[in-house]
Amino acid sequence: MNKTFNINLGGYPFTIDEDAFAELDQYLTSLNTYFGDSEGCDEIVGDIENRIAELFKEKLKKRKIVNLKNVQQVMDMMGRPEQFDDMNTTNASSNSQKAFDIKTGKRLFRDPEDQVISGVCSGLSAYLGIQDPVWIRLAFVVLVFGAGVSIVPYIVLWMVVPEAQTAGDRLSMRGEAANVSNIAKTVEEEMQNLGKKITQFSEGFKWKK
Repeated sequence: MNKTFNINLGGYPFTIDEDAFAELDQYLTSLNTYFGDSEGCDEIVGDIENRIAELFKEKLKKRKIVNLKNVQQVMDMMGRPEQFDDMNTTNASSNSQKAFDIKTGKRLFRDPEDQVISGVCSGLSAYLGIQDPVWIRLAFVVLVFGAGVSIVPYIVLWMVVPEAQTAGDRLSMRGEAANVSNIAKTVEEEMQNLGKKITQFSEGFKWKK
């Protein structure tokens, strides 16, 4: 009979058996090593842990203990660091490709990255596949002020729809697979955009002075 451990992953408590714990620990260590040179390493690995926790919750259902099979299934879904380099070559194996071909349905989130009030309209825009959220915003304005529709539906969406807080959430909002490769790409792009905004702000501040 295997020993069990109580762990906290992505803010959720799990009980995991000894073999599964060793496999998961090795996986997370390999991710830290692989993304160690990235400026957003901590955020990348943190978002990956959040996604792994979500997948564990989905797979466990009535089970109470994470086993080795659960961990290996999640690793196959998320992708492994050694597969990333393989995918950049013409000799990438079919197994590596399959790990990144998983399609996920879109989930509705509020988008804090492109919000005017609460991110409801930009979240709806991403969910409906509308490139520019301004059309959703205009629709709300017309319905409220033109057609006399109550603003209550917007407030309800604001209260009920969760905010996209992690890279995995933002990928799910767009209907993209929340795997290791996509999460890392999203975080790195956000870090670059943040750096550009800080540079622009600094240059504007110097110009004003």
